[in-house]
Formats: sequence, C-alpha cells, structure tokens
Amino acid sequence: MNPHAFPPSEIDGVYRAIRTRRDMRHFLSTPLEPGQLERFVTAAHQAPSVGLMQPWRFIRIADRDLRRRIHAGVEEERVRTANALGQRSADFMRLKVEGILECAEVVVVALMDKREPYVFGRRTMPHMDLASASCAIQNFWLAARAEGIGVGWVSLFDPERIRALCKMPDGSEPIAVLCVGHVAEFYPAPMLEAEGWDKRHPVSAMMYVDTWETPAAADG
Repeated sequence: MNPHAFPPSEIDGVYRAIRTRRDMRHFLSTPLEPGQLERFVTAAHQAPSVGLMQPWRFIRIADRDLRRRIHAGVEEERVRTANALGQRSADFMRLKVEGILECAEVVVVALMDKREPYVFGRRTMPHMDLASASCAIQNFWLAARAEGIGVGWVSLFDPERIRALCKMPDGSEPIAVLCVGHVAEFYPAPMLEAEGWDKRHPVSAMMYVDTWETPAAADG
C-alpha cells in the first residue's frame, strides 16, 4: 500500500474529472455560485510552472459590451479560419466553436509581460512559459468539471486585438478566451469527435520506448 495515495474514491474522482472533461460550446446563462469562479482560478494558480515563474494572468470579462466585442473578433477569425481550410471550410462553418455570448463568465488567460529575465528552464525552451500556463488552464478546467461547470477554450482570435481590447501591457500575450458556465449536459464524447471532424488516437500510437523508432506497443 502506497502511503501517499489518495483513498480509492478520491482517486476515482480525479480520473473521472479527467475522463469526462469536455471542451464545451453550449451553455446555459445561469450564473455561477458566489466564489465558484475564484475557486477555479485558485486551482489554476496552484499549477506547476517552470522556475516558479507563474506566467499566467486572468482577466474576468464583466463588461457585456467588451464581451460582445471579443465575440465579434472571434467570429471574424472563424470566417478567416474557414477560408484557410479549403475543402473542409463548409464542415468547419457548421461547427459551434464558442459560447461567448451565452455562458455565465468569460475569462481571458494571458502570459505575463516582462518574461525575458526568467531563464530557469527556459534558456533553450522559452515556450515553457506557455506550457506552464496551459497547465494552469487544465487545473481550472478539471476543477470546474468536478463542480459540474463547463469550460470551453476559444483560440480563434487575433492576439493583438484581444490585447488592445483588454488594455494589456506590451509584451503580454493572450492565449485563451475561456467560456465558463452551467451546461444542460456534458458531451458524451469530445464534440469534434462526435461531429466527425477527427477521432482520438489510441495511446499506443503516441508512446515509444527509448527511440521514436520503437513504438511502446512493440515492446515485449
């Protein structure tokens, strides 16, 4: 028995949150409970970060007009993305890719400004600040799922436009517009998989032993 392991029921809860987390696009307008969003942000802030730089910043979009302007920018980028997809353009345009106007809360997640002095773990891989912030978003997502709240990560936007709308400092970088709120139900499978856009690949296709030339499935 591992003395550091959680009780079985708590272990099951962790894996259930991971397994049933979905990138949600359909929301109800029901407000979150008082303190709920703050709990999710606190969970995000407990994420690991390279060199403990904590590069994440969170902007809660409380102004409805600002929310509409963010949505307008996302819609413009949605059309540009469709045009860039060629033969799959029509399929893409049929997808619902965000719930900005419907969800209870919108949160812009960004990388901090003045990141250059942080070289611990970033000297050869400066993008580790983005990896760290992504861990924070995943923490937010799983905490929300555990409380029955949906989250959708929107990345269809012009970073410069979001930076200007949110009056972010030079050097900062928006990486996500999170739609957060109650949902009628969680998708039984990832929406893009259910819509036939793509499918989840087996773990065996993603894992290797020692070298890329040796798939883990081939390891006896």
